[in-house]
Amino acid sequence: MAKLRGPHLSTPLTLLGSDRDALQRSAPEAAAPGEDARYLVTRSGAVTLREDGDGTLHAVLEEADPRDGTQQPLVLLGRRDGFRVLAAEIAEPSPELDAPGRDLRDLRRVADLLADSDADLAAAAVAMGAWHRSMRHCPQCGSALEPEMAGWVLRCREDGTEQFPRTDPAVIMAVRDGQDRLLLARNAHFPSGFHSVLAGFVEPGESLENAVAREVAEEVGVTVEEVEYVGSQPWPFPRSLMLGYRAWAPGAGELALQEEEIAEARWFSREELAAALEAEEIALPGAASMGRALIDDWFGRSAQR
Repeated sequence: MAKLRGPHLSTPLTLLGSDRDALQRSAPEAAAPGEDARYLVTRSGAVTLREDGDGTLHAVLEEADPRDGTQQPLVLLGRRDGFRVLAAEIAEPSPELDAPGRDLRDLRRVADLLADSDADLAAAAVAMGAWHRSMRHCPQCGSALEPEMAGWVLRCREDGTEQFPRTDPAVIMAVRDGQDRLLLARNAHFPSGFHSVLAGFVEPGESLENAVAREVAEEVGVTVEEVEYVGSQPWPFPRSLMLGYRAWAPGAGELALQEEEIAEARWFSREELAAALEAEEIALPGAASMGRALIDDWFGRSAQR
C-alpha cells in the first residue's frame, strides 16, 4: 500500500465560519420559523449572495421565511450572531428576493469568490437542498418521509426507517512522474481542450490510498508508488467529498488510456503547461475546484490567470 503523509492544501468551501449547533438538532423547534431565525435561500445549487466592493460574495440571510408552504423542510445550518440559520430551498424566486445588490448565484461557479466566513453555510445549504430534492420517498417501501433532527434525518411514516444525508467520497490526485512532470487528462465527457488531474469515486471496502492507485492504474495504466494526502473539499454538486492527494509514479512508462473514460492524457512540465495555456491549446478547471488547487500546488503558483 502507498505511504501516507499529512494534509497541507487549502481550498474553497473548506473554512468554518459558523457554529453548526449540531447538539440542538434534536430540539423540537430547532428548524421551526421564528423571530430568532434567519434564512439562507437556495434553489437547485444556487444560493442568495451579495457582492461587496472588492468582488467578494457574502451570504444573504433573510429575516422572513421565503418558502410558500409547499416546498422542502427547513434545515438548521447552525448559529450566527445569536440567530438560528436555516436553509430554505425554494422552487421559484419570489419578487421579495429580487432586490438590488443580491441574487441567486450558482455556487459551483462562484465558490472561489465566497467570503471565508460564509463558505460552510453555503456548502451545507446547497448539499442539504440537493438531498431533500432527491430523497422524497422511503427506499424500502415507497412511503412518504418526514423530517426530524432539524432536517438532517428523514423518517418513513410507515416503517420508521431513517435516511441520512448522503456523501460520496472521491479521490482526486496530482500524479507526478520521475521528472516531476504532471499528468493531465481530458475525460471523454469533457469539452475539447479541457484538462484536469485524475479523479474517481472510492469503492466499498477500499482505502483512500488504494483508491488513488486503482484509479490511476485503471484510467492511464500507471503504477503509483507513493501518495500524500493534502486536504479535502466538500463538493455539493450534488453530494461529493473530494479527498486530494499528491501521487508519485517514478517508473511510469507509456500511458495506456481507458478509452471509454479518458479521451487523451499526457505528462506536462511546468514550461510545457505554461506554453499550452498561453497558446490556448488547453483549459484548466476553475479556481473553485480541488483539481485546480492541486495543479497550482504543483505549478508553484496559479497556472492560469
